[in-house]
Amino acid sequence: TCYMLMLRLQRVGKIKQPSYRLIVSPKTRDTQGRSVEMLGEYHPLINPPLVNFKKERIQYWLSVGAQCSATVHNLLVSNGVIEGKKQKVVRLSGTRKAALAAKEKAKAPEAVAPAA
Repeated sequence: TCYMLMLRLQRVGKIKQPSYRLIVSPKTRDTQGRSVEMLGEYHPLINPPLVNFKKERIQYWLSVGAQCSATVHNLLVSNGVIEGKKQKVVRLSGTRKAALAAKEKAKAPEAVAPAA
């Protein structure tokens, strides 16, 4: 079977105390399901955040064609595991973009009117 592998974060930990595992799993599989391999852990609430990644294994999976989620990509760039620019993580739906554009359009005439 040919399926796309992803490096992504699997949330573990208590309520309101998240910690994450960096896992390799098929893109279509739920992150809470079985993973191919665990590549490290990330604890964002500790100051400074604890990042413990297996760099050699991450490099291996990327070399055989696995892709990173945007958040994982940014974490790997921040920690010097891979080179590159950070990716934008938040994506807006078409409906949300239209609503924001309408809001901006409604705001623009107000700014012009008092000046006139």
